[in-house]
Amino acid sequence: MSSRTYSVADLADFDMVIDARSPAEFALDHIPGAINCPVLTDEERVRVGTTYVQVSPFEARKMGGAMVARNIAHHLDTRFAGHGPKWRPLVYCWRGGMRSGSFVNVLRLVGWDAQQLKGGYKGWRHHVVDRIPTLSAALSWRVVCGATGSAKTRVLHALARAGEQVLDLEGLAAHRGSVLGEVPGLAQPAQKAFETRLFAQMAGFDPNRPVWIEAESRRIGRITVPDALTEAMRASPLVEIVATLDARVAFLLDDYAWLARDRAALAARLAALKGLLPNPVLAQWQAWAQSGDLGPLLSELLTQHYDPLYNRSMGRHWLQLAGVRRVDTHDLSPAGIDALAARVAALA
Repeated sequence: MSSRTYSVADLADFDMVIDARSPAEFALDHIPGAINCPVLTDEERVRVGTTYVQVSPFEARKMGGAMVARNIAHHLDTRFAGHGPKWRPLVYCWRGGMRSGSFVNVLRLVGWDAQQLKGGYKGWRHHVVDRIPTLSAALSWRVVCGATGSAKTRVLHALARAGEQVLDLEGLAAHRGSVLGEVPGLAQPAQKAFETRLFAQMAGFDPNRPVWIEAESRRIGRITVPDALTEAMRASPLVEIVATLDARVAFLLDDYAWLARDRAALAARLAALKGLLPNPVLAQWQAWAQSGDLGPLLSELLTQHYDPLYNRSMGRHWLQLAGVRRVDTHDLSPAGIDALAARVAALA
C-alpha cells in the first residue's frame, strides 16, 4: 500500500471519498461526491467532548474509542460489505486527524489501499477559498442584466440548454435575490456549502469559452457572493434585457404563482419595505396582497421600488455600463424566452 501523502488534487484517483465527520458537520458542507460514514454520531461527539472537559481526556478517549470501533464495524458490515480487494477509498475528517486516521487503519487491516486526505475538510476548505478568486479572474464572463421581472434566470437556463456555459448564482443560493426571493420549501445552503458548489461549477468551465452569469448584488438572501467574483462580474461585458412592463408583470404572475396561494405570507414580506416607501403606498400594496389583486401590486412594486433600485445599482457598480448591448422584448413566454436567449447568445 502506498505511503505517500494525498491532497485535494488526488480526489479523482480514488474509488470513493469518505467523510468520517458527524452528520451535522457533513450537512453543513462536504467535498462534492463524498459519502458520510461517521465514526461518531452527533450525539456521541457531544458526549465525548463533554467528558473530555468535565471528567478527563483519558476517559473521553476510552469512551470515544469504543464508539469509533462500533461505528466503523457497522460501516464494514453495511456500506462496504460488497467491495472487493482492489477497492481504494480516501478518508477525511475535520483536519486529517484521529477520526479519519482510525478509519484508515481499520480499512487497511482488511486489505484495502485506504488513504487519508492531507489536511482533511479544513484542507479542502482552504483549497476552495484560494481557488475561487483565481477562477473568477481567469474565466471570461458575460453578464446578463435587466430590471426585475425580465426573466434573466430563465434566459440563463435557456442558454444552458443551448450548450452555453452558465453559472446560475441564484440556483446555487436557492434564492431569487429580492424581498420576494425566498423559494418556498427550499432552505438556503450554508455559506460554506454555497462556496463549495460555486467552486465545483467554476472549476468545470472551459476558460476558452464565455460563461454567462446574471448580474447580482453581493448578497443573495443570506448568502454572500465572494468579493473576487463580484468584482470580476462588475468589470465584464453586459447584455441587458429590456422587457416591457406588461411582459414583466405577466412573467412574474406566472413565475411567482405561489404569491397568489399564500397571501398572508406575501403581505408579511412586503412589511420588510417599511421605511423605504410612504406608509399609504405600503398599506395599499399589502391590501392588494391580502385580496390577491397581484396585477396592480406587481406593476407598482416594479416601477416604484425595484426599477429605481436597479437603475441606481447599475449606475454605481458596473464598469462597462456605457458599452451595454440591449435586447428588447415584449414576449417573456417560454417560446419568447428561448428566442430571447438565442439573441443574447449571438452577442457573445
